[in-house]
Amino acid sequence: MDLMHHSSSFLLPSIPVDIKPNRTYALVVLNQRLPRFTPLLWKHAQLRLCADGGANRIFDEMPELFPQEDSLHVRNRYKPDVITGDMDSIRSDVMEFYSNMGTKILDESNDQDTTDLHKCVSFVQDSTPELDKSDLCILATGALGGRFDHEIGNINVLFRFSNIRIILISDDCLIHLLPRTHQHEIHILSSVEGPHCGLIPIGMPSAKTTTTGLQWDLNDTEMRFGGLISTSNIVKSEKITVQSDSDLLWTISIKKPM
Repeated sequence: MDLMHHSSSFLLPSIPVDIKPNRTYALVVLNQRLPRFTPLLWKHAQLRLCADGGANRIFDEMPELFPQEDSLHVRNRYKPDVITGDMDSIRSDVMEFYSNMGTKILDESNDQDTTDLHKCVSFVQDSTPELDKSDLCILATGALGGRFDHEIGNINVLFRFSNIRIILISDDCLIHLLPRTHQHEIHILSSVEGPHCGLIPIGMPSAKTTTTGLQWDLNDTEMRFGGLISTSNIVKSEKITVQSDSDLLWTISIKKPM
């Protein structure tokens, strides 16, 4: 079984080359409050997309993260490459502003069977031949919080695109999928994340999950809803290993600045 490595190095001001020098990041901004570190994610990304009302968030809230700067200068600096979705939330003034700046606008209101995050991931996967996808990671802000059905829809996208690294990020935590097809090695950056973490068998029960590096490690442990799930666990090592017979969600807290 192949080993898959995971790291939250995108939360660092600069990504150490010894962690993963060739990873390609795409940033997707959804319609929830921007995390405080959005400019950092923007800097690391080679492609920046807004999902529908996520464009309003960049337009309205990015200047709030730079209160000493002129709002127009901030908006000019943080221009998304693409805005897509069903276009039921984006304001007309925001669409006009970014359209005039050269942002690609893709109205997919004809598709009501997929979420805006799904549409963005599909675009990154299928419509960006110039993007190196050999080690692609999609960072999605605004995917957590707000309406619960939206959150579940975004988590479902992790399973529908299990062949792509997708990380859902809020101010408080991140979530990504650990596919059962791999063993997993998670490198903990204690300066920016932890110590609280969890492993959630949300797609199906797990008959056997084994971990190392946690305060409460699992040893061929069964996990399922209605039984045991590993919530409020604690990272105790800089390297966590996970092996399971089912897909699991990994979540870890993101530290607040001092």
